Amino acid sequence: MCDESRKFRSGVTMVELTITMAIFSVMILVVGVLLASGQRVWRQGYDSAHKQIKQDAQIIPLTFARIARKANRLNYIIYNVNGNAFTHSTPQGTEPEEVVSGNAVEFRYWDVELDAADSHGLLDVTKLATAYALFYIDGDQLKVDYGPYPSGASGGVNNDTGTRNTSNVTTTILAENVTNVTNVTTNPNTGAFSHTTLNGVGQGCVRINITLTDPENGDSIDVTTAVLMRNIWPR
Repeated sequence: MCDESRKFRSGVTMVELTITMAIFSVMILVVGVLLASGQRVWRQGYDSAHKQIKQDAQIIPLTFARIARKANRLNYIIYNVNGNAFTHSTPQGTEPEEVVSGNAVEFRYWDVELDAADSHGLLDVTKLATAYALFYIDGDQLKVDYGPYPSGASGGVNNDTGTRNTSNVTTTILAENVTNVTNVTTNPNTGAFSHTTLNGVGQGCVRINITLTDPENGDSIDVTTAVLMRNIWPR
């Protein structure tokens, strides 16, 4: 006969239960730490990808290129800006070919349908433009004014100097925290906008070069692009 007292008893002891619960608690803690760390890394990546300066850095070249590509190559102006005065940027040296910079550029372009009264659907090429877009630095912001041409063109139609028009215009802030703003009057060829001139005449390739800086952590992004203007009228 078997001794009943020597039979194996099923179940766990209190010590075994305590150890099991401790191990399980540690596993839960490790998983929680991993989840929290993953969430933090994901959040940092998301915030980094969606920072305002990164969104601005994407918008600037797209807007700049969209306007410049439809503008009149023979009728654009780069300005030096001093307070409210806009002065036409001109070559500072005596070389036939020079780079001319400024803190504003004005593009003139067509934004209307072709002449419906014309049987061939042609536009009147004697008109230089119907609208303008003025890109300019205002403090630490990059702005664009959109208005009708020529009444809203800064500096007037043929004048090199004038004030920015504020009537009948739509202003858009393209970017904030622009940090490489310089006085092109005292530091030539350092403006946000530039082009190359040949014997004083712009060749229609306009460049933008600005830096955006995150005010929270000091991270910066250089935004640099160039657009070749191909539309020329009148011929």
